[in-house]
Amino acid sequence: MQDFKKIDVWKRSFSFSTEIYKCTSTFPNDEKFGLVSQLRRAAISIPTNIAEGAGRVSRKDFANFLQIAMGSASEVDCELLLAKELGFIDINVFTCLYNELTEIRKMLASYRLSILNYNNNIKNQTSSSY
Repeated sequence: MQDFKKIDVWKRSFSFSTEIYKCTSTFPNDEKFGLVSQLRRAAISIPTNIAEGAGRVSRKDFANFLQIAMGSASEVDCELLLAKELGFIDINVFTCLYNELTEIRKMLASYRLSILNYNNNIKNQTSSSY
């Protein structure tokens, strides 16, 4: 179990979700219960799943929650593309958000691998010290 607020990918994804909230506030009112709601829920789901996973005891459970966060990031990816296509989002804002999302996805994948490989690394260090 670890303090999720100290995890770099949590910090970035939390900041990203606040930017999504700000960005979607300019979307048309008739999208309030459509794309706005969906995009916001998917965006906040990324840091939420990291936080929930960090509270688990096993690394396998944590890795599973990181995988769920990656799924939420993919959902945001699709919804951002739709918002751009519908003209709800400025191209410069879209580019910044999309680039940040890409970095978050890379960080999630890397962190998940490090969590899953932790036990293998311990075994390798132990066996090579004999």
